[in-house]
Amino acid sequence: MQEFLEEPLTEEESLLLQPFITNSDRAVFGLRNLPEVVKGALFSRYSRSDKSLRRILLDEFIKAPEASFTRIVGGGSDNSADQLVAIQQAEAFYDRVLIGYGDDSVAELGGAHLACEGISNIAAKALEDSRLGISPLEKSTRYVPFNRKINGRYRYYREPSIMASTHAQRYEATLDYLFDTYTDLIEPLLSWVQERTPKDRTTSERAYNNATKAKTLDLLRGLLPMATLTNVGLFGNGRAFEYLLVKLAASPHPEVRILGASMQQELDQIIPSFVKRAKTERGAQYSRYISTNWNRTKYLAQQHLGQIQPAASSTVQLVEYDPDAEVKIVAAILYPHTDLTWEQIQEYVVGLSTQERVEIINTYVGDRESRFHRPGRAFEQTYYTFDVLADIGAYRDLHRHRVLTQERQHYCVRHGYVIPTELEEANLAQTYRKALEYAAETTELISQDLPDAAQYVVPFAYRVRWRIKLNLREVYHLVELRSSRQGHPSYRTVAQEIYQQINAVHPTLVANMHFVDLNDYALERLAAEQKIDTKLQQLNQN
Repeated sequence: MQEFLEEPLTEEESLLLQPFITNSDRAVFGLRNLPEVVKGALFSRYSRSDKSLRRILLDEFIKAPEASFTRIVGGGSDNSADQLVAIQQAEAFYDRVLIGYGDDSVAELGGAHLACEGISNIAAKALEDSRLGISPLEKSTRYVPFNRKINGRYRYYREPSIMASTHAQRYEATLDYLFDTYTDLIEPLLSWVQERTPKDRTTSERAYNNATKAKTLDLLRGLLPMATLTNVGLFGNGRAFEYLLVKLAASPHPEVRILGASMQQELDQIIPSFVKRAKTERGAQYSRYISTNWNRTKYLAQQHLGQIQPAASSTVQLVEYDPDAEVKIVAAILYPHTDLTWEQIQEYVVGLSTQERVEIINTYVGDRESRFHRPGRAFEQTYYTFDVLADIGAYRDLHRHRVLTQERQHYCVRHGYVIPTELEEANLAQTYRKALEYAAETTELISQDLPDAAQYVVPFAYRVRWRIKLNLREVYHLVELRSSRQGHPSYRTVAQEIYQQINAVHPTLVANMHFVDLNDYALERLAAEQKIDTKLQQLNQN
């Protein structure tokens, strides 16, 4: 790196900056101990100034009385209320700083961590539906049993419109039955899993117990209804949060709308300048636009398609792909290494032999030593569309993928449910099936009056239909990750099917997908737990 030529700081200036920067004399440094509102405004100024970031922080923030900087960052005070007041008082100052900047791009400069606790899976999926700018992390159904009671009641969402209706008693009885069944089956199923897969001498008690418990909870998660309360942690930038708040306000579910209002209240204390538009008339108008268009389109869809019965289909169906994908990808591979136009390159590639194209593709992909060695952007040149029908549990896991398009239909019971073969083998399937079918009856009953609210009853074992559109580069990521041994069998099946169906039409393009796992395993998590043991041993040795 070239010699760093920034205007040097005085000793006094270095001391002032020390709590807020990782170093005072190098070209690369980080910010710390600064509220998001300060960091956002600071980087905004950075793009319109020839000063260094340290100099802007000193001159326009630390030394500017109107910035209330000392009070905002705490100034050694233990009074958090005073700090909050200072942030609110300084908002006008930061708004002036931000004048003249693109609001949307500036809003990506401030971020926040939020915890959303005790929300239903309906609400959790609404949060996690954001593709860009939001990073969610949800409580795991694999590692945490969901049968804990508080004040004698299972932890599920008591949907207000249902609880105010004649269905209230049936709703609670159904969900209690699901959770009772889940609870009653844990011990006998765990015993069966351990009998079927006894511990060998090379496996630790910790790894074995964790793997068999995870297997048990995986097999029983289908009993959990969408009303099940969970926790979701979020990190996101202001722009993404602002759009998320608008979408939440447009939801047909009161819980989701209330959640959005609660998030707005908390974000107003962390990054107020970056999420304020969500609560303005502009934000409200946008929410109405989303909601109105959704409802009108839903009405039209029912008019056009309401009398057609769903056709039987496979779990995964490839419904669209590009027959010219190979030509386009080879052209994209060559494109950055020439001065020719796209059209010229494509015309040239059309004339190449299959062997020549394969050589170019293999050279581009190189020697992949792990699934983390993913092909470059040329593989984004072609897309595949799949129609997927799988249990809600699988959908919840695959829904986490961001760099693709996913849209689902209603959570419902009309497509039937999935029972793991292990439950049949353990002679526990009948108990499992009885609870699911009672839940289906309740869902259909409530849906006659409250179709949106009825979705809270639907257990994870029931199938949902959704479409996935993704490019080949994302196919490599999704398939190799989700087919791996430690994955849940239901979504491993989806990933394996996606691979096999693309392989049937474009074998050359997936020939380098070396890390697809098509095997079945008794204890999916055991290998991962054994790796943890190895890491723990290494830490202890160090």
